[in-house]
Amino acid sequence: MMQSLAVVRTGLEGEQTMMDVISNNLANINTAGFKKQRPIFNDLLYENATQPGGFTSQATNYPSGLQQGTGANVVATEPIVTQGSLQQTGNSLDLAINGAGYFQILLPTGQIAYTRDGSFQMSAQGQVVTASGNPLQPPITIPRGAQSITIGTDGTVSVQLQGQANPSQVGLIQLANFVNPAGLQNMGGNLATQTEASGAPITGQPTQNGLGSVAQGYLEESNVSVVDEMIDMIATQRAYELNTQAAKSVDNMLSYLTQTAS
Repeated sequence: MMQSLAVVRTGLEGEQTMMDVISNNLANINTAGFKKQRPIFNDLLYENATQPGGFTSQATNYPSGLQQGTGANVVATEPIVTQGSLQQTGNSLDLAINGAGYFQILLPTGQIAYTRDGSFQMSAQGQVVTASGNPLQPPITIPRGAQSITIGTDGTVSVQLQGQANPSQVGLIQLANFVNPAGLQNMGGNLATQTEASGAPITGQPTQNGLGSVAQGYLEESNVSVVDEMIDMIATQRAYELNTQAAKSVDNMLSYLTQTAS
């Protein structure tokens, strides 16, 4: 009986984690470049009362044995790195990646972080930065007095300066990609850092070596589907209720056993 309660507890904890993940997905439905997550469940260790294949005699074996499970556990939360839809904004410093890759951001610590959020702005020095003021890498500085900014699909940044007939190139955006993007470590602020699981970044010019293109005047929306999350929420709620009902059933059985014994 007590074993049953322990198993039910793991189920309740797992469904609570599932609901936490769904809540985070829904909370970030309007976060540019956000990738939804899903929890991955594993069954826990088994108690082998009878070993499968164990001898029942010199000539016969147990075909399946007696294995009693001890519950379930959430072992990981996996990001779903599918492409989000592109929303047109008309802002010259709003950039979306259409395809694979991440923008590279320099943190105050000197570490490079990675993001799909291309809602960039301009600092007082004309440097292209994130909403938090962290500069894009490689650094790009827009000259004072630039009348327009044009960013090509290959990451070429050019500006039209007053008094000049032809635009001037001021920089080139580079993207980074990973063998396993799901292995990046999320750190908040729409940023992630590399880990042993993600592997080292592979950098290059947009549209080359499997990297996506850059779309100026667009932002990549979150890939969270409200309908899918609501379906998952209902299923999680039902599973939680069933685990709760199982706990009540075990409690009733224990109460009956106590009353009968007395």
